[in-house]
Amino acid sequence: MKLRGETLQPKRSCIIRVRMRRFPKGPMQTRSSQLPRVQSISKWLAVYAELGKVRLGSLVVLTATVGYALGAHAGAFSWTALLALGLGTLLAAAGANTFNQWLEIERDARMHRTRTRPLPTGRITRRHALALALGESLLGTGLLAAACNLLTAGLALAVIVLYAVVYTPLKPRTSLNTLVGAVCGAVPPMMGWAAARGSLDAGAWVLAATLFVWQVPHFLALAWLYREDYVRGGYRMLPISDPSGTVTCSMALLYSLALVPVGLAASAAGMAGWIYAVGAVLLGGVMIERSLRLLRRRTDRAARHVFWASLAYLPLLLGLMIADAAPHSPPTPASRSAAVQLAR
Repeated sequence: MKLRGETLQPKRSCIIRVRMRRFPKGPMQTRSSQLPRVQSISKWLAVYAELGKVRLGSLVVLTATVGYALGAHAGAFSWTALLALGLGTLLAAAGANTFNQWLEIERDARMHRTRTRPLPTGRITRRHALALALGESLLGTGLLAAACNLLTAGLALAVIVLYAVVYTPLKPRTSLNTLVGAVCGAVPPMMGWAAARGSLDAGAWVLAATLFVWQVPHFLALAWLYREDYVRGGYRMLPISDPSGTVTCSMALLYSLALVPVGLAASAAGMAGWIYAVGAVLLGGVMIERSLRLLRRRTDRAARHVFWASLAYLPLLLGLMIADAAPHSPPTPASRSAAVQLAR
């Protein structure tokens, strides 16, 4: 009961303050807190696909398939072998790409283009990614050895080792890494040829040379467009060490010029007819014109045109090669015997 002259004092509620302990967050933990944790199987598969660069792997499978189709053009064609080649090549490529991202996690975290990849964001642990890379590599090479032959599996294993052990460590050390990477990209059509014929004939080397030369202007244009990002990542790409762009653009033009004689080598080797030869000259002319424009203007727009032209060049050239493939001699008894021995 309130007495006169008294004032009611508000009741003080007991407030319990809980001090939350702040744990230090590293760059990977900070990133992972911003993105939802992977919880479902579908999301795990999406993470695996992103680590393995499945879209890039599909291009690798395409070049291996072309190598098989041309190598087996005389009639020794097997859908089972082709399916095994495609799946084995895709797994091997995914393994190589996963190894690459496992090794470059700190550099990827600094680059705008790659900082949202699974490893920098913490969506997958380094141990998990390493186990995935090993599993994909073993499954891919094992499938190729069992369903194709040991030569095909050996080429796949060589690419994985070259990509992870040589190419990846060279990227922050020398701009010559582009040429080493081009060697890796030139092997898949040889794998297809080896799967079909059990040996590496002249046709396999023609396909490899075509892929090697094509990759140089393609990746130089890409490096030009992302040169500032490569600086953040600490990579030694040619456009970074060549501020004026003279060497970069000249090199892109030189290799674009080389696409014409290299493309015609397929006709000279009896792998394709005159329709393909005309197409190869025309497609090479487009690459030369785009690269020449890049040398003159040295702008991002011109580099983008080279990049998109190169993306169109390869499937069109390979499509023409398949469509106008010239019949060639089937595998000889000696090569067949060698293929059987390799498969064993």
